[in-house]
Parts: sequence; C-alpha cells; structure tokens
Amino acid sequence: MASTIKPADTAKTSEWRETLRFLLKLAIVVFIFRSFILSPFSIPSESMLPRLMIGDFLFVSKWNYGYSRHSLPWSLPLIPGRVFPSTPARGDVVVFKAPPSATADYIKRVIGIPGDRIQVQDGQLLLNGRPVPRQRVADFVIPVSPNYACEAQFRDSVNGRPVCRYVQYRETLPGGRSYNVLDRGNFPEADDTQVYTVPAGQLFLMGDNRDASADSRFPASEGGAIGLVPVENVEGRALVGFWSTDGSASWLLPWTWFSAARWERIGEGF
Repeated sequence: MASTIKPADTAKTSEWRETLRFLLKLAIVVFIFRSFILSPFSIPSESMLPRLMIGDFLFVSKWNYGYSRHSLPWSLPLIPGRVFPSTPARGDVVVFKAPPSATADYIKRVIGIPGDRIQVQDGQLLLNGRPVPRQRVADFVIPVSPNYACEAQFRDSVNGRPVCRYVQYRETLPGGRSYNVLDRGNFPEADDTQVYTVPAGQLFLMGDNRDASADSRFPASEGGAIGLVPVENVEGRALVGFWSTDGSASWLLPWTWFSAARWERIGEGF
C-alpha cells in the first residue's frame, strides 16, 4: 500500500522551512549590521578610566576607517587588505584586535599616527618633541563596587561611602582634542620611555589610566601589552554608551537591574 503525506504534515514542513528561512535572513542582516555599521562592546578593565569604567557598554561605529577582515565577526578572512581606508585621528578612542595574535579585542586612545614621535618623560607625554599640554583638574572619584575594587592607597570616603580617588589631568592634543588622564604615582617603566617613531600603517595607542594600561609603550605580548598596532587591526571607533552597571545586580532580583544602573553614563558620546 503506497504511503500518503497528510496535509497537516505538509503544512508543518512548510512552516519549519519558512522559520529557517527567516532565521537565516535575520542572521545575515545581523552579520552585515555588526560588520559594517554598529557593533556592541563592553569594557572589561580599568585601563581607560576616567572616560570608560568596567561595566560600561558602548556602540562602536564600523565605517570610520574603512574595513578589513577584522571588521568581520571572528576576523573572517573575507576582505583582502583594507577597503575604503582612512587613518584614525589623534584622540580617537578605537576598538582593535590586539597584537601579536590579533585575537583579543582591546580599546585605547590614538596618540600617535604614522610619522609621529612619541615619548613619556616623568609622566609627561611628548609628541614630536613637544610636551602635550596638561592641566591639573579635580581628583577623579569612583565609588567602590562589585565592578571596581580599590587598592588601599587610593581608598577614601565620600558621605560615608567608600570610593577610589585618583590625581587627574586634562590633556590637550594638537588640534584641540582634550580628555582626562589619571596619574597613580611613579611608575618608571610607564612614566619614562624611549622615543617611539610610528611607521607607516601603524598607530601608537595609550590608555587614559596611564599607570594601569598595557599599551604601545610596551612590547606586544599575548594577553598583555600591544606594541605598535597596525591600522588594519582597528575595528571601529567608540561612538556612544548605551548601558552601564556597577555590577551589583542579581539576575534573580529584577529590581536590582535598575539600582545597579549608572544612568548618568548612558548616552555619553565620544
């Protein structure tokens, strides 16, 4: 006796096919959007304090400097070289694949572009032989939280709450770009360096938390410092923060999702 396919079975098969087609189309749209327009990024370390805190979430724009394979998820080798290339400007905050293996995502500030000479003397940044102006401003104070513990020498109290307090400067690059940097004390390896000349196709990147940043001042090492960074490793430019949490929320306690939020940081641009 020949088998027959019931109409209900045919309808279910068709429904599954339509669902799979929809999911495939959605995956393609998300892939294109993340690769070429916007991608989310979360801050895992304190190296970009005071501008970025652990627990900040931000969008990275992908179109500013052109595209390379590192623009794609998992650095898929689908783009040869760089397409529509552009060099980041000094002062830009960029997300990039860190040397030497170019597998981990880092975020730092562009300090030197090709042709620049960079040096740090007694904590003072020098660009092309001239000190970059910096002005002492009010201390940076950050509450102690699950996302940010504090070393004993920086501990303080404000209105009975434990905080971390750091010396802070306002640094201004040629062209007028300004941002705040922190000074945690005397760290000879970070505060007194050789002169670095940035070659073509490379960038010199630094964290704003100068004494707690493994950046271009140090040789590249896996999971550590980055050395000079190829421009093609840059994935995009920090655009705007869309969420921030101090880490005190519990998934089982929904009301803590709101009390843990740092609302004042949401919507901050770069």
